[in-house]
Amino acid sequence: MRLLLTGGAVFLNGSFHDLDVAIDQGRIVSVSPSLPKEGFSVIELHNHLIVPGFVDVHVHLRQPGFSYKETIFSGTAAAAAGGYTAVCSMPNLKPVPDSAESLQVQLDLIRRDAKVRVYPYGAITCGERGEALSDMAAMAPHVPGFSDDGRGVQSRDMMRRAMLLAKSLDKPIVAHSEDESLLTKGWAVHDGAFARRNGLPGNDPASEWKQVERDIQLVRETGCQYHVCHISTKESVALVRSAKAEGLPVTCETGPHYLVLTDEDLLDEGRFRMNPPIRSAADRDALIAGLLDGTVDCIATDHAPHSAGEKSGGLRDSLNGIVGLETAFPILYTNLVQTGVVPLEVLLKALCVNPRRIFRLPGGVIGEGQPADLTVLDLNRPHVIDSRTFRSLGRATPFEGWGVSAAVAMTVCGGEIVHHDLKAQEDIL
Repeated sequence: MRLLLTGGAVFLNGSFHDLDVAIDQGRIVSVSPSLPKEGFSVIELHNHLIVPGFVDVHVHLRQPGFSYKETIFSGTAAAAAGGYTAVCSMPNLKPVPDSAESLQVQLDLIRRDAKVRVYPYGAITCGERGEALSDMAAMAPHVPGFSDDGRGVQSRDMMRRAMLLAKSLDKPIVAHSEDESLLTKGWAVHDGAFARRNGLPGNDPASEWKQVERDIQLVRETGCQYHVCHISTKESVALVRSAKAEGLPVTCETGPHYLVLTDEDLLDEGRFRMNPPIRSAADRDALIAGLLDGTVDCIATDHAPHSAGEKSGGLRDSLNGIVGLETAFPILYTNLVQTGVVPLEVLLKALCVNPRRIFRLPGGVIGEGQPADLTVLDLNRPHVIDSRTFRSLGRATPFEGWGVSAAVAMTVCGGEIVHHDLKAQEDIL
């Protein structure tokens, strides 16, 4: 399809410019004011922004093994609706991708069903059990990095060996940081005032930051590129900030829910249960400060769908995980950008630019010859978050019923329109 996006403001070199974008055969062929329209399907985008397609480096697509929760098709449809043109999928699957053969099962499904680009992580250890290293060398050409997401690697020696091997393969370790020896059995929420007030067992923040601290020391020893998943504590932010100041190859992500919620916002419903848990106002403020000063590189949703039954046990008895692909941008824009807390350019860097830089993924620049992976934003689209409209099979969101002011109007992946909500353009779309 030959597309001409005209009349929009294009995010280029950190700011917005009134430019047209011409697309042919999956690539951007021209970015310039007032391009000729002949031979193109023209989409008028006045009062819209055109930005590089969002990338989520932490998504659970649940297939193979758990397709009653989500499938690659439904998960990537949700990603497209949220403005994401690429996602990195986590390996807690069945089979766990811990060898070339088990990874191929997932690669075949991605090739068949994905609506956007999917980059699957390989597991760090066999079966994510922490007992023996996976066949990282065989998987390395096909994955953006290695993770045992869902569990921290408990053994220091095992993590050191993993880092040395990942370093030799020029791939990052993508760590779920959790020291299980510091966890309270049956924890339900952050170990804070809300937990004490409601008689709920709490999750000690040290269970996260102590393992971040251990792993940063291992980075000093090994030189491995290290990316910390879903940081949630002020101590983790401080550790990553110090590691960066030291020049270590350390990066991190946090989630939208950690940036806009605190444990005082919790209700006793499964849609507020995740790991790590939503923490204190001090932790939230530290994460925002980290986003502003560049300590927090990426915002990743940790999109983790479950069935309705699995999320029906309240805070104490529901499974960990919420969905986030379809709510991330409107929630972040409304609560952080529109309120003046975070500049839009900073948010876009965390959604579009840094994920590609860290994981060496293509795209991220709207320029001639680049992949036509683009997201069109409407900053004047008031609506209410309604999980009944989600493309995801998951419905558990802490933002149910929240009013937001912006929306994703269109997503283009490889030159194809994979999502649109531009009602005036129905004849073209």
